[in-house]
Amino acid sequence: MIRTATPADVPVIHAMIRELADYEKALHEARASEEQLREALFGERPAAYAHIAEDAGTGEPVGFALWFLNFSTWRGVHGIYLEDLYVRPSARGGGHGKALLTELARLCVERGYERLEWSVLNWNTPSIEFYEAMGARPQDEWTVYRLTDEALKAVGAA
Repeated sequence: MIRTATPADVPVIHAMIRELADYEKALHEARASEEQLREALFGERPAAYAHIAEDAGTGEPVGFALWFLNFSTWRGVHGIYLEDLYVRPSARGGGHGKALLTELARLCVERGYERLEWSVLNWNTPSIEFYEAMGARPQDEWTVYRLTDEALKAVGAA
């Protein structure tokens, strides 16, 4: 079952973000606190949204999707950018990832959004195969760039 996250889900979302970061070999980069997540998801001006995948038998959270709105200047409408999609290893293969993506696609269609986008690490073959089996296609003509840490501070101070 897929449901919209509530403030009570923040601790489990935080835990799963750390599990995802560990899987992606970047746990040291996962610095967000539960308080930051609570503010981002449920504060006065939410910056992001989340959905929870629950085990049908136990009702326990086994996965999540965290996303925010983006905007296409070419299409003139919003889209969804999927920041994180994670299903715990013990629940993989149970359809939870597909259900989470299906829910986000449903929201796009319902709201008139024309894109559902995300990034995947080049080495993450199981995820790439999963996404392509659903009909997603890589945007290989684009290269993602990012400013962080000292480089961001230097540019911001110029």
